[in-house]
Amino acid sequence: MNHCLSRGFVLLVSLALSAAIAAPAAAQIPGVPLEMVNGGKLLLTGGVSNIEGGGGGGLASWATITGYETPEGIGGNVHLTGVKTDDYELRSAGAAVGLFDRLELSFARQDFDTGATGGKLGLGNGFTFRQDVWGAKLKLIGDAVYDQDRLLPQIAIGVQHKSNDQGAIIRAVGGKDDEGTDYYLAATKVLLDKSLVLNGTLRATKANQTGLLGFGGDRNDDYSAQFEGSAGWLVSKRLLIGAEYRSKPNNLGFAKEDDWADLFAAYAVSKRLSITAAYVALGDIATFEKQRGFYLSLQAGF
Repeated sequence: MNHCLSRGFVLLVSLALSAAIAAPAAAQIPGVPLEMVNGGKLLLTGGVSNIEGGGGGGLASWATITGYETPEGIGGNVHLTGVKTDDYELRSAGAAVGLFDRLELSFARQDFDTGATGGKLGLGNGFTFRQDVWGAKLKLIGDAVYDQDRLLPQIAIGVQHKSNDQGAIIRAVGGKDDEGTDYYLAATKVLLDKSLVLNGTLRATKANQTGLLGFGGDRNDDYSAQFEGSAGWLVSKRLLIGAEYRSKPNNLGFAKEDDWADLFAAYAVSKRLSITAAYVALGDIATFEKQRGFYLSLQAGF
């Protein structure tokens, strides 16, 4: 299974690189500044790569389609992300492809490293949960940037299928499954005259710690509706600062699960490279309280 996932990841990256070479030039769109058409979107308005591999903020999924492609082209990116808190470390690597600014396909592999905390939990020092996340997102209506004369945001639906490699441990702590699927509806709006980027997402999920501790639990095994929100200020065309909030279900009896929040800064070195840094507050994770730390992500794309 993991071999097949790895081959799929390589294929996805290869598709992205091939598309960059073959993508056609975009035509001028009447009434839209030329800088918004050549090479695709304005810097940062397509979002960065979130921890699950899709386009958005660091913690939240947005309605934007990854990459800088126009409706006539194909875009994509690869990313490397690390989150370090007091007791845990999360690493994520993956790729995403945006097709004609309408459909996004993504993959991320996450490693949740318990470090010395694993020994305290009886798992062994450095015990790691690995999760693969396959995602798809479809833009339904609106355009986050171009529709400046309308209040209507860009709206998209998305799905993320997650598979964890530690099924025995997950069941031992009360989780019901090591695989699960999230569904979400996202709305994103860029207000250029106010230099604001706003997003709200409603997610249906059973995931414990976004799936890193499995899906469902002894307290609850039903889907619940959770909210993800982002607000950012475009300080300049290259720098976006803001905050995010992500609510979480509380399915496991052995440890409560808190909502997540961050303060972030995303900087576009160019349209091919961006860097995102954040201070994160992740609350209690697997009985260890007040997990705070730092997030750093590098994204290369087109």
